[in-house]
Amino acid sequence: MATTAGTGVAYAAPVTSLAGATWPEIPADPLLVVPLGSVEQHGHHLPLGTDTSVACAVAAAAAGALDGSLLAPALAYGASGEHEGFPGTVSIGTAALTGLLVEYGRSAGRWARRLLLVNGHGGNLDALRSAVPRLRSEGRDVAWFACGSPGGDAHAGRTETSLMLHVEPEGVLGSRAVAGETTPIGALLPRLRAEGVRAVSPTGVLGDPAGASAEEGRALLADLVDRLVGAARDWRVGEDGRLVRPGDHEVITHASGAGGGR
Repeated sequence: MATTAGTGVAYAAPVTSLAGATWPEIPADPLLVVPLGSVEQHGHHLPLGTDTSVACAVAAAAAGALDGSLLAPALAYGASGEHEGFPGTVSIGTAALTGLLVEYGRSAGRWARRLLLVNGHGGNLDALRSAVPRLRSEGRDVAWFACGSPGGDAHAGRTETSLMLHVEPEGVLGSRAVAGETTPIGALLPRLRAEGVRAVSPTGVLGDPAGASAEEGRALLADLVDRLVGAARDWRVGEDGRLVRPGDHEVITHASGAGGGR
């Protein structure tokens, strides 16, 4: 058994990297696993690449457990308009992301049997729900999976902090961690969509990072990977392009951010 670097998750076969391969090394009809993230603020204590780091960790560990898979470089920019009140955030918006995903799928679909987008940021959901059904209507076998944990807080709170303490601990500035707005995300959504995150939480945090731990992050990551691997093996795709398993409920939680990524 080998272990994906930085995740502690064991897998049965070596991961083949798209970026590190030469074209003759590309397996026939692979499943192409693509992490999708964002560059956006995550409070005073987490790096702007948090969503991408989590998506990469989940995608890499899952790809190692799926036969015939190929791990692509991350798509690191997403729709993060709700976070643009904070320096450092770079959002390409929903329309541009939708177009990018459609053209990516069309190109990769020339040689990849299936395309699986592993999404780490909920602001990307509108683009995924538009692009993936369009690709599927064109005859391409594409699906997406959300890196959300049941019961997790919304943004840069305990859930994401725990995941990052496990996946990329050197990027977590724990001494700077402060609580943000802890009102349930459903009650906050109207203001978040109208005014953005900074108007609701000056710290940029939606939740409370207190109590976060690497041990909890390890368990959260293992659960995400198990759910993704199981869903990918079943390969049941909903009308919105989401990869699901019978009896599953859509879990977005921390991956949802504030929604509505411009």
